[in-house]
Amino acid sequence: MTTTPKYTKKDFETDQDVRWCPGCGDYSILATVQKMMPDLGIPKENIVFVSGIGCSSRFPYYMNTYGFHTIHGRAPAVATGLKLARPDLKVFLVTGDGDGLSIGGNHLLHVLRRNLDVTILMFNNRIYGLTKGQYSPTSELGKVTKSTPAGSTDRPISPCQFALTAGATFVGRAVDRSVAQMDQVLRRAAAHKGAAFVEILQNCNVFNDLAWNALYDKEEKLKYELKLEHGKPLVFGPAGDQSGLVLEGLTPKVVKLKDTAPEKLWVHDETNRHASMLLGQLFAPDFPIPLGVLSNQTGVPTFEERAGAQEEAALKKGAGNLDALLRSGETWTVE
Repeated sequence: MTTTPKYTKKDFETDQDVRWCPGCGDYSILATVQKMMPDLGIPKENIVFVSGIGCSSRFPYYMNTYGFHTIHGRAPAVATGLKLARPDLKVFLVTGDGDGLSIGGNHLLHVLRRNLDVTILMFNNRIYGLTKGQYSPTSELGKVTKSTPAGSTDRPISPCQFALTAGATFVGRAVDRSVAQMDQVLRRAAAHKGAAFVEILQNCNVFNDLAWNALYDKEEKLKYELKLEHGKPLVFGPAGDQSGLVLEGLTPKVVKLKDTAPEKLWVHDETNRHASMLLGQLFAPDFPIPLGVLSNQTGVPTFEERAGAQEEAALKKGAGNLDALLRSGETWTVE
């Protein structure tokens, strides 16, 4: 019986120069992930980081594990092949709002609905950073960028709502500047069996600085930060003037705590997918911004488990003869 070596954060750091812009939120995410890794109890040779294209996708270079920097939007496809071939590996998929929701939107959708056992980290800065500031699928309506000089006419995607709708069995949201909260969400996501999706609100201080000012500015943060706790009422706001959320049928509504009976408040249940999908739609300025674990579904078979069961069933029929099959004629009969 082999034992996992005792690692430290330094064991997961590489000798590569970290090439992000000074002040980029990616530094905070990298440090948090590296700090978390020793506690997973997994040998480094059994960990793989897969990424697509974008600023976020440089991540595998900076993790002292196996890694694969793939092509634009196709990281989910590579991760799927890897997990089918080696289901024993712990696979992290790192992507951005452009890479994962634009050219890679279709691939991301299918990796989520299949419930592939991967941990997906989506860095969302609401902009294309690597290509110098074009609007992305999460950019707000009316956003003026180099590619939308008159303002974007596209409605933005909510990554968490997308993940929930596609069938992710774990969905969370964190902020690059709230390290303790990000650490908690990432640890839970990494421990989840199935498709775990974490949206990390990340600042691009060069092309979209303070896009998340509602969670950066001290006064704004008090107004909009909604910390999710399973089994606890959804309450937010400054002490003495707190607000809460209630459900009127299927419609969320903001109410003042002092004017609302405690039993009427919406209580967070991360096992309730329907309620989680409503949470995934909420955002400032009309609603608070939910942070933490929105949804956690356990016991759902993973894609590689279902595929493996099919393979085992096929093997029970006996060993085949591929050479004979290929030489058997122009058509095949499948029984």
